Amino acid sequence: MSNTRRFFGTDGIRGKANTPPMTVDVAQKLGQAAGLHFRRGHHRHSVVVGKDTRLSGYMIECALVAGFLSAGMDVILVGPMPTPAIAMLTRSLRADLGVMISASHNPFSDNGIKLFGPDGFKLSDQEEQTIEAMMLSALTGQLAAPGEIGRASRLNDAAGRYIEHAKASFPRGCRLDGLKIVIDCANGAGYRVAPTALWELGAEVVRLGCEPDGVNINEKCGSTHPEALCRAVIEHKADLGIALDGDADRMLLADETGRLVDGDQILGLIARSWARSGRLATSSIVATVMSNMGLERFLHEQGMALERTAVGDRYVVERMRENGANVGGEQSGHVVLSDFATTGDGLVAALQVLAVLIEEGRPASEVCRVFEPFPQLLKNIRFEGRSPLHLPEVQAARRQIEERLGARGRLVLRESGTEPLVRVMVEAEDARDVERAVDDMCAAITTMPVVA
Repeated sequence: MSNTRRFFGTDGIRGKANTPPMTVDVAQKLGQAAGLHFRRGHHRHSVVVGKDTRLSGYMIECALVAGFLSAGMDVILVGPMPTPAIAMLTRSLRADLGVMISASHNPFSDNGIKLFGPDGFKLSDQEEQTIEAMMLSALTGQLAAPGEIGRASRLNDAAGRYIEHAKASFPRGCRLDGLKIVIDCANGAGYRVAPTALWELGAEVVRLGCEPDGVNINEKCGSTHPEALCRAVIEHKADLGIALDGDADRMLLADETGRLVDGDQILGLIARSWARSGRLATSSIVATVMSNMGLERFLHEQGMALERTAVGDRYVVERMRENGANVGGEQSGHVVLSDFATTGDGLVAALQVLAVLIEEGRPASEVCRVFEPFPQLLKNIRFEGRSPLHLPEVQAARRQIEERLGARGRLVLRESGTEPLVRVMVEAEDARDVERAVDDMCAAITTMPVVA
């Protein structure tokens, strides 16, 4: 991703609400530029616009709508809905563009804008660069004539459409009767649809994080703060706990003992289940450089392989599309099942795990832990000026540590896409080797002078 970009980052546009680039002016300009870019042909063009539950969503939504209407696009408003629902509705309604207003797992003070093409997939870097160039140019002469300005309407059955879509991913004839499930929706976009879908499939549902007030999204709840979920599973003697994030595209689980189940275990479980039933499209699944080596070893033992990408669900999806894989995701809980969705879908992924629980008839503590993870440690190093990663001294230290770890471990260095941070991650068979390698790498980075 180019560092010269002014608006777009690793996942759309994101920032603190009412502060550049997350302002009314930028949102309106984006609506105009994206609307003009996706006006192709003489049909009546439309865009689906959804959001999570942040207070600033009202402001960003109004500005985006104004921009799209002025570009001659009709706007279909669906209100608070999960990100995967927007991708699905964009395709289902044959819209030219889909927009999700959300900053995912970030606090309420942030917001973001994600764009989906008519195929339901996130835009490519090239398309984002084209739209950004248009945003920086004068568009006045290209906007719609008075009689061609778009119209805005609300799709009242959007929630029902997505619920039925999610339920259709569950095996035909299978039910959740007799299961008690705790679901924490992070006071976010899934607070209505996710509990409803589980209840309609027969589960007894205990709701957490389902009372959004505009400022409590992701606040001590959801997949970034799963402690409340783990406690509630034990308190209610539930069979499983599900934690979504603010826009419901990622998900973590808690088994009946309150033990957390991360995205790597979920990927391994689904991959093995689908391979056994003949549903796995290829002999490999896709994950990022952050996924545990234990997952890689487990897949190898099962006759499968792990393909790694850069961090970010969009890169996972790109690789899946390239090689035809239908299972991919991230350790953080993004799980992409391309048989059902074009992006991560927390509810759909949870339903696949529940299907395995029902099929095997064993508790989640036995079913959901499919491999023993390697000890893994991640530390963040803040820097000023330019990133120190490319300094010769840092690269020399990196090579030395990698040689020391050999085939028994891994060192991953990467820059944050949103903050001036270097992320240092090490995993190995021996926890002592992990701690030593992380300490040595962090020391090599922090002793470097500030690079202007």
